[in-house]
Amino acid sequence: MVREFQDLNYWTIILGGSSGLGFASALKLAKHGMNICIVHRSGRAEMEAIEANFDLIKAHQVQFLSFNADVVKQETRAKILTVLEEKLGKEGKVRCLLHSIAKGNLKAMVDDSRILEADDFQITLQNMAISLYDWVKDLYDAKLFASDSRIISFTSEGSSKAWKHYAAVSVAKAALEAITRNLALEFAPYGLRANCIQAGVTNTASLMRIPGSDQLVQYSIKRNPFKRLTTPNDVANIVYLLCKDEAAWINGAVIPVDGGEHIS
Repeated sequence: MVREFQDLNYWTIILGGSSGLGFASALKLAKHGMNICIVHRSGRAEMEAIEANFDLIKAHQVQFLSFNADVVKQETRAKILTVLEEKLGKEGKVRCLLHSIAKGNLKAMVDDSRILEADDFQITLQNMAISLYDWVKDLYDAKLFASDSRIISFTSEGSSKAWKHYAAVSVAKAALEAITRNLALEFAPYGLRANCIQAGVTNTASLMRIPGSDQLVQYSIKRNPFKRLTTPNDVANIVYLLCKDEAAWINGAVIPVDGGEHIS
């Protein structure tokens, strides 16, 4: 296996990388020599499984940092970036910032015991969209980005389609795409490329939290040309491709990674 990032002292920061798409992407990049920094928010009961995942990353002989912290707090970002800057030294740079935060409210708008409120929109929007800009800005101000860096985030068809209980997340995904387009425009002169991956329906813990997810899975398999769900590895492969030098001219795109699920 070619480890093209091994000698470059490149790092990827993954927001929400302890499981699911974020972890699969971390593992794929580590296999190719990318150093990994994961910021996640996890409870004590989850940590045994998470530490086992982190051991798989470390097994690829890359440098590794992890922080169990709230990604939306400015003081948290400042502390993490201070540690990261010391770890990078003079030669290390952040090649990729991967946004994989799945903290959102899944409540109905009407006729339910838990009704969606304005605060639910704000919390979801802050975590799943605005936090991307906050991290990009702070990394840029700290001069930690490489001269050719990649900003990647995960969106879904829910950014443009209505699903029950998905309103707050839908708003956040639409905002995430809009923020990404503007990052792609305004930071291009400084070497940043920003893109969204629109993953197909993937069997992750986040999917299982959506009410009616069983029906969504069945429908997705039926409409997919390959008659299967998207896997975390499918998505991780495209994260890796976007980090390669050859992907430098992809900027401001929403890229479907779903085997053609979106065409039917």
